[in-house]
Amino acid sequence: MVVYCKLFLTAIFWGGTFVAARVVAQDVAPYSASFLRFFTASFFLIAMIILKEGRVPPLKRHQIIPAILLGMTGVFAYNVFFFFGMKTVSAGRASLIVASNPVFISLLSAFFFRERLDAGKAMGILLCLTGATLVISRGDILSLFTGGVGWGEVFILGCVASWVAYSLIGKFIMRDFSPLAAVTYSCLIGCAALLPPALMENITGLIGGFPFRDWIGLLYLGFFGTVLGFFWYYEGIRAIGPSRAAVFINFVPVSGVFFGWLLLAEAVNLSLLMGATLVLGGVYLTNRPR
Repeated sequence: MVVYCKLFLTAIFWGGTFVAARVVAQDVAPYSASFLRFFTASFFLIAMIILKEGRVPPLKRHQIIPAILLGMTGVFAYNVFFFFGMKTVSAGRASLIVASNPVFISLLSAFFFRERLDAGKAMGILLCLTGATLVISRGDILSLFTGGVGWGEVFILGCVASWVAYSLIGKFIMRDFSPLAAVTYSCLIGCAALLPPALMENITGLIGGFPFRDWIGLLYLGFFGTVLGFFWYYEGIRAIGPSRAAVFINFVPVSGVFFGWLLLAEAVNLSLLMGATLVLGGVYLTNRPR
């Protein structure tokens, strides 16, 4: 039960990152914001792993490549694809594409890890995606598909591919690596990869002029959106598998819309309530005892 609560809270935290990111994005350039997020996260993660495990465990030779892949997929590539895609794709449309993560994770988990994909799990995934679609489209599903597909959508699909790879690689590396260590190394490696483009945005010259609200947003993104979010998500992957843990990602658009209503005064309508109900039903079907 604890792992399910952590996965649910992870989705809530990730939903809140949309509000925090909107605040930060008004003043901070994309690569700089990404670097500062993961720099903040790395600071907390190193402190946590020292307190919890006594030290940062050194990478074994066979762990080096998987650790680099973690950082380059879930941290660096995801953010690069995201910011390029969001130049032309609306937030709702992008969120719908990203909501397809659990489908691909479940299918590839069944292929690589031989996880069972029965009718109940498939129906749960379908309900989750349907609910997320209702929430994002505010009940007008067809409106999401009337604008055609351009490079922006291709970049957002790159986000999906990056997160699927991050989830599956995480399942592999945690055979002999703790979730906290895996997340720490992925953030450190991704942060290092984000530094050069952040420097090209003149982060060193602009950082002193960021207003206080941006630092609050970056702190939220770094600690709640990354440290707790990534750590608990990986705990879930190790405990119940990638496909079942990934279903909780569908709570992200639900919580994102809720925080939009709470903090940005966006309207709450029937589609939000219906979508949340479908997502909850889908999570139950996917994770119910067999």
